[in-house]
Amino acid sequence: MKAMMKKLGMNVEPIEDVQEIVIKTPKGSYVFDAAEVTAMTMQGVTTYQIVGQPRFVEPVPEIPTEDITMVASQAGVPEEAAKGALVATHGDIAEAILRLTKT
Repeated sequence: MKAMMKKLGMNVEPIEDVQEIVIKTPKGSYVFDAAEVTAMTMQGVTTYQIVGQPRFVEPVPEIPTEDITMVASQAGVPEEAAKGALVATHGDIAEAILRLTKT
């Protein structure tokens, strides 16, 4: 089989000791913790094949320090609580303040 592939100009090699593969998209990341990866080169083009079960990880929004400070001051809470509320509301300042001031 390898001889026939070589004759056709194909080279297939496994990539050993892969620990993690992450595919990032705007909606989140696909993380393969345990995957088998094979590199196949044919006519000068290398294609990678991933075999495994991914898990989906939603992105954590980056919250500017100014937003955290403003929410903390407006809601009268510590900055850690303000940051948690901003993360939970995907950076929506008004919603974060409302959540923190509800009793």
